[in-house]
Order: sequence, then structure tokens, then C-alpha cells
Amino acid sequence: MNGARTRATARRVAAQLQGDHRTLGLLLVVPLVLLTLLRYVLDAGDAFDRVGAPLLALFPFISMFLVTSVAMLRERGSGTLERLLALPVGRADLLGGYALAFGGVAVVQTLLASALAVGPLGLDVAGPTALLVALAVLDALLGTALGLLLSAFARTEFQAVQFLPAVVLPQLLLCGLFAPREGMAAPLRLLSDVLPLSYAVEGMQQVARSAEVTGTFVRDVVVVAACTVVALVLGAATLRRRTA
Repeated sequence: MNGARTRATARRVAAQLQGDHRTLGLLLVVPLVLLTLLRYVLDAGDAFDRVGAPLLALFPFISMFLVTSVAMLRERGSGTLERLLALPVGRADLLGGYALAFGGVAVVQTLLASALAVGPLGLDVAGPTALLVALAVLDALLGTALGLLLSAFARTEFQAVQFLPAVVLPQLLLCGLFAPREGMAAPLRLLSDVLPLSYAVEGMQQVARSAEVTGTFVRDVVVVAACTVVALVLGAATLRRRTA
């Protein structure tokens, strides 16, 4: 990977994002609206405190997964990727540049959502807010990496969107947000144990419940970070110049 080429790719993608107001609205505004709606839907008792922190992991993960998979497919379908790879730009440079550009958006998205949640919406977490924000950013990077990886297996933008129910929704159901993972049937628990979103949600739950940095939290961060790196490496290995 060449640092200069990676940064140049990141600047190009960031410039494209700046001009795409609809995508920026999806990434920066929609999560805030959804958090606000959820806060008033779960207005009774401590329901919002129980699910608010995990949702700060889910919203960035899902939105970044969707946008990055479609964006990379659009690059390939338009021939932009083919022209870039004809230059002395490696696949790792392209994937790294995309990760940097969307990672910057993820940081802004997470800061806005976290500030809204723990501020005006009154989300109560026992742990440091900085850990909450850091893990949410890491979850967004995981969504970015998986989106870049799975875009290689789609031929149209519609097919890229289809990966959302195929890849994301099973993780959403098994991550422990709706029911404790410990109480699931053994096959479901085993499947949950190999899904990265399970560790993202569990890490958020640890921050919400404990003022200390627990061993479980550290393990969750390591697993999510490792899955992000593996997805980026596999994405670089499977990157195609064009759609068939």
C-alpha cells in the first residue's frame, strides 16, 4: 500500500461525497432522526437506556455498509475503477482510500449521534462516553469494510442492496439486541458467536452497564477490529475492475 496514493483516493472520494447531498443526508441526518423517534417511542422506564447504546453501533454499521457497497459498485460499473487500476494504483490503495474517506464520515456521524443521544435525548451510560464513541466509529468502519468486500459479488446496485437483508438482518436478529444470546438455542448461539455484529453490540452493552473497562469489552473491540481488517484484505483480493 502506498500512502500518497491512498490519501489521493481518499481525497477524491471525499470530494464526491461532499457534492452528494442525498448521501450525506442519509449518513448524517437520518440516524439522528431515527434516534429521536426511538427515544420517544421508548419513553417509558429505562427502555431507551437499554437499547440506545447498541443502536449507536447498529445505525453506523448499517448505513455505512449500504452506502459503501453501492458506491464501490457504481465506480466499477461506470468504468472509473478500471481506469484507476490502469494507473500505478494498487487495489489496497483504492480500498484504503475508500476506508479513510468513509471512515471520516463515520467519525462525524458517530459524534453527532452520540452527542444527541447522551445530550438532549438523555441516554444514560455507566462507562466513559469516549469509549462509546470509539466503538461506534469502529462499528461504522466494520460496516464500510464489509460493504466494500461484498460489492465485489454484486453486478447491479439492486443486487448490492439485496445484501442488506441477506447479510445484515441475520446479524441484527442474532446480535443479542432483541433477546439475550445466552438464551438462544445452541445452533443460533453458535452462529451468533461467529458474527461480528454480535461483538459490536455486546461491547456497547458493556459500556452502558459498567464504568470499568472489562475484559469482555476489550475482547469485543479486538474481534471487531480484526474482522474489519480481514474484510478489507479480502476486499482488496477480490476487487474486480468492472462488473460483468
